[in-house]
Amino acid sequence: MTAAGYWPLTDLRLRAGSIELRLPDADDLLALAALAEAGVHDPAEQPFKVAWTDAEPVERARSTMRYHWSCWGSWQPADWRLNLVVVRDGVVVGTQGMSGKNFASLREVGTGSWLGLDYQGKGIGTVMRAAVLALAFDGLGAQFAVSAAFVGNPASIAVSRKLGYAEDGFDRYLIRGEPVQSRRFRMDRATWLSNRRIEFGITGLEPCLPLFGLS
Repeated sequence: MTAAGYWPLTDLRLRAGSIELRLPDADDLLALAALAEAGVHDPAEQPFKVAWTDAEPVERARSTMRYHWSCWGSWQPADWRLNLVVVRDGVVVGTQGMSGKNFASLREVGTGSWLGLDYQGKGIGTVMRAAVLALAFDGLGAQFAVSAAFVGNPASIAVSRKLGYAEDGFDRYLIRGEPVQSRRFRMDRATWLSNRRIEFGITGLEPCLPLFGLS
């Protein structure tokens, strides 16, 4: 039995042009950890609800690896977190996640992502978010996708607006001891189908469907 026979997600691929999203292997995860160690945002800002990037550089790398391992180990069809590395021209540049709870019934996913500093502002963020939206809506039959970003994270907000999300309210979090507003965004299936501008190739999905709670 191959690894994919036990864990078919290892063969899942999302592709658009020079960009590929896949489950990280050991080398990919090391490359992603190195990106985290080098930093993924201005240290004066904190764009994440969990302030993992405030740690020392080596601990950022270790926590990145631990997070991916924990998502694999805790995976359940009714509660899953899919975290893919984003590869451009063969180089790991960041990670794009998608999660679902009771997806088979609710048909809703959430997303989250980050890019290495050297790869920001190049349009990659839009492509990688659109890739998992294609997986969600076209591959898994999702009805809704949600996302959120702090008001001080204009790049993430811009991606949501560009792809057609609608504003869906806000939440407040305590970040570095200060209250910060996070804006919520939501997209429905009809909006995705009418606004889709990037075509993606999705391979290796069918054997994965039971892992997402689908037959």
